[in-house]
Amino acid sequence: MKILVINCGSSSLKYQLFDMDNEEVMAKGLVERIGIEGSRLEQEVGDAEWAQETAIPDHNKAVQLVFAALTDAEHGVISDMNEIDAVGHRVVHGGEKFTDSILIDDAVIAAIEQYIPFSPLHNPANLQGIKAAQEALPGKPNVAVFDTSFHQSMPAENYMYALPYELYKEHGIRRYGFHGTSHHFVTLRAAELMDIPVDQLNIISCHLGNGSSVTAVKNGKSYITSMGQTPLAGVPMGTRCGDIDPAIVTFLQNQLGKSAKEVDTIMNKESGVAGISGVSSDFRDLENASKDGNERAQLALDMFHARVRETVAGYAADLGHVDAITFTGGIGENGAGDRSAICKGLEIMGVKLDESINGQRKPKEKKISAEDSAIQVWVIPTNEELMIARDTMRLAK
Repeated sequence: MKILVINCGSSSLKYQLFDMDNEEVMAKGLVERIGIEGSRLEQEVGDAEWAQETAIPDHNKAVQLVFAALTDAEHGVISDMNEIDAVGHRVVHGGEKFTDSILIDDAVIAAIEQYIPFSPLHNPANLQGIKAAQEALPGKPNVAVFDTSFHQSMPAENYMYALPYELYKEHGIRRYGFHGTSHHFVTLRAAELMDIPVDQLNIISCHLGNGSSVTAVKNGKSYITSMGQTPLAGVPMGTRCGDIDPAIVTFLQNQLGKSAKEVDTIMNKESGVAGISGVSSDFRDLENASKDGNERAQLALDMFHARVRETVAGYAADLGHVDAITFTGGIGENGAGDRSAICKGLEIMGVKLDESINGQRKPKEKKISAEDSAIQVWVIPTNEELMIARDTMRLAK
C-alpha cells in the first residue's frame, strides 16, 4: 500500500511517499516559499536529489508540483498518481472533537475550519493541502492526523484554565497541546527501546526545535503538556515568547498603544530566543555568538534551558515515577550542549548523563544517561510522517 503524507505549513509543504509493505520512504521533498518570490521544490529519492525553481502562488499549485515530481520520468518513483492508495495530512488543531485520526469528509473539514481561530497560521494551510489532494485524487481516502489528539487524554485539572468556567463551555478555552504526533511516536519507540509495556511507561518527552513543547506521559498517555490553547504557550521558542504574565498583553495595548494584532505579532514572531538575543532564532547561531562573547545570545540560551529544566522537574513531581526523559526535534536530536545544560540541575532527581555518549553525533538514537542514573535519558529522533502514514493506512483499509 502506497501512502502519501502531506504536511502543509503557512508557506511550505513537506511530503513523503511510503511503501507501507515495508515502511520504506520511496521519496520525500519540500516545497518552500509558497506565495513568495524564489519558491522551489526539492525532492530526494534515495541518495539522489533534485530541485526545481518555479512560481508557486498557492498550496494547490504546490500539491500539483508534488504529484508531477513523484511521476516525473527521470526523477520520480511512480508512473501514475493512481498508484497512491491514500493521503495522510498533518492537521495542527482538532480541538476536543478528535481524540484520534479520522477519514476526512465534509463534517471533518467543517470542524477544522471551526478551529482556525485557535490556529490561524496552520489550519488554513492544512485545509488547502486537503482540498488540493481531494481535487487531484478524487475518490482516494484522505486522513487527518491531529497534533492535538494525543493530548485529549489529559485530565481536566491539567487542561483547564482558572478562568470563568463559562469561557470553556461556550468558547472552548482550555489547554489543547501540540506536537502530539511526535510525542506519541517517541512514547511508542521509548517503550520498545526500554522493553516496557507502553501502558506502563512514564516518560517526560521534550520536543525541542524552533517550536518546543514538553509532555509528561503517564502509562503511555499524555498527562500534561506545556503548550496551551495555541502553540504560543510553554517554554521560550525560536520567535515565540512562551509563558508570560498575561497582564503584559494589556500593558502593551494600554501603555504603548499596540493593537491586539500587533501584540500577537510581537509574541509570536518577534520574541523567544530571537527577541532576547537580537541575533537569530537558530540555536547554532546563538551558540556561535555566545562563544564570541555575545551576552544576550548566552542569556537567550540560559533562559531556554532553565524553562525546559523547570518544566521537566515539575512534570516529574506530577508523574511521581519517571522511567525516562527523552529528547527529540531539531534541537533535542542535535544539541548535545543543550541536552547537557538542561540536565544540569536535575541531579536532585538522580539524573546523570554520560557526556562521552551525549557528545557523539552518531548514532542519533541512543541512551545518553550514565549507568548509575536513576532515570534513563534517551535521544529518539521523531518520525511524525511515519506515524501519519501508519494511521492513514489503518483508516484507509
